[in-house]
Amino acid sequence: MIVVFNSSPLIFLSKLGFLEKFMESNNNFYLPKTVQQEINTKEDQSSDSVQKLIHQKKLIVQDIQLKFLANRLNERLGKGESDAITLGIELQTDYIILDDFAARKEAISLGLNVKGTLAVIRKLVKDETISIDNLDVFYQRLKKINFRVKREIFDNIFRD
Repeated sequence: MIVVFNSSPLIFLSKLGFLEKFMESNNNFYLPKTVQQEINTKEDQSSDSVQKLIHQKKLIVQDIQLKFLANRLNERLGKGESDAITLGIELQTDYIILDDFAARKEAISLGLNVKGTLAVIRKLVKDETISIDNLDVFYQRLKKINFRVKREIFDNIFRD
């Protein structure tokens, strides 16, 4: 499978310690050059994690070709989201991983399959790659890293 990432899911998964576990699957993971640059602007643990995965060739950085599409999307979205959606279309991705509501809506309207950070975490739990013992504690952990999600949405995603 081909999976394209935007920056926030990479950052949040890294902060939670789940990014490398997700990258152990047999998927092909991509991110646009602009997303790599966004992540590298802040030298921290997440940036180091992403750079390590790039050097290990588990995460492939790729320039976009359909610049007209990215520029058009950029009228409504951020540069990273616009380029991620554009790369998703170029690669005919199986999934694009986005958290921003407007970007998700735009990607869906363009025919892309969209997943978010919580869907990735849910998959890791279902595959028994990770375990979450207490959802209340985990929800508080998400809030501490500035991941914003309404509790109702969170509960719906992790409901058995």
